[in-house]
Amino acid sequence: MNAQRDYAELVQRGLSLDLTRGKPSPRQLDLANDLLKLPTSYKAADGTDGRNYGNLQGLSELRELFGPLLQVPAEQLVVGGNSSLAVMHDTIVHALLTKVPGAERRWVEEPEITFLCPVPGYDRHFTICERFGIKMAPVPMNGEGPDMDVVERLVAEDASVKGIWCVPKYSNPSGVTYSDETVRRLAAMATAASDFRIFWDNAYAVHHLTDTHAELADLLALCAEYGNADRAFVFGSTSKVTLAGSGVSFFGASPANVKWFLANTAKQSIGPDKLNQLRHVEFLKDADGVAAHMRKHAELVWPKFELVDRVLAKELGDLGTWTSPQGGYFISLEVSHAGEVVARAKAAGIALTPAGATHPYGQDPDDRTIRIAPTYPDLDELEQAIMGLAVCVRAVAEERA
Repeated sequence: MNAQRDYAELVQRGLSLDLTRGKPSPRQLDLANDLLKLPTSYKAADGTDGRNYGNLQGLSELRELFGPLLQVPAEQLVVGGNSSLAVMHDTIVHALLTKVPGAERRWVEEPEITFLCPVPGYDRHFTICERFGIKMAPVPMNGEGPDMDVVERLVAEDASVKGIWCVPKYSNPSGVTYSDETVRRLAAMATAASDFRIFWDNAYAVHHLTDTHAELADLLALCAEYGNADRAFVFGSTSKVTLAGSGVSFFGASPANVKWFLANTAKQSIGPDKLNQLRHVEFLKDADGVAAHMRKHAELVWPKFELVDRVLAKELGDLGTWTSPQGGYFISLEVSHAGEVVARAKAAGIALTPAGATHPYGQDPDDRTIRIAPTYPDLDELEQAIMGLAVCVRAVAEERA
């Protein structure tokens, strides 16, 4: 009964620890405090007055800076507000209400819309689908990305399949980076729907944690190469680069898609926050500046990932498996009876993302996946939380045995 005794002692400690969301820590946010002193001028490179209305697509200097990092030509990139999630949400709304290029009709006029959802995946993608009544079809992830045999079959046989959610680099939560072959097949595959779209949420494009940087094939270029230039919508942001609540977001796509997107965006905005765009250009400067800044993040975050890996290896043995990503913000832990483990942790004062959140409708049919977000707590709190989580896994396993 050692695990039960350990769990009782854990509860008595009265912890209050939170591993629910992948937020930058205060020390990470401090890295970008100089943004608060910028910009030193309100004039853009082309003379645009950043204080005024206009320039719906965003400043060219910021598009030129982030275009190569997101693998989008600068002229095909749009800079928005602080949230890429908001851009994804609005893109769905635009597609529902206005025909996307290549569509026969608006999505709202379709009898049914289905999105493919690689699992484990990002819960915020799923909640957007739920909000608009979009049916979700889970697709298993493997070490190269979504199972492309499943994806290719579903998109070829069902015209109601209009999209797929992808976090292609350091995926949330598994940390997998899509292989070149997976990206190629996504770009080249035959789809029953002429207006099928890949929602390419490249949230962790520059979020390397080690000197080994994952490389991602250029989806936009491959789509164009295979005659499907309008297939991809690319999203990104600086939320976990500079200040999480005060960053900039990006939308990238083919020229036809960008024209469609801007025509719709013009109905809701006369122009973005160009002063914020100016301060980001002045602070980050160029690609080397972004890389140097992200190395500072890695120095703070990588020890936390190492700590999680070390504690789980010592405390769990064969009671679970977990990922050891080289970038991104999350670790995926696979254990038996994940729902019970999360409930036990909550009772002990350790808040985790609900079991099942990594799957559509909050339902993990295998009840195995727990998403760990190690970035926000300091090392001492994180060690307490992961040690406590391991105690909960052992206690549930002992009970079930």
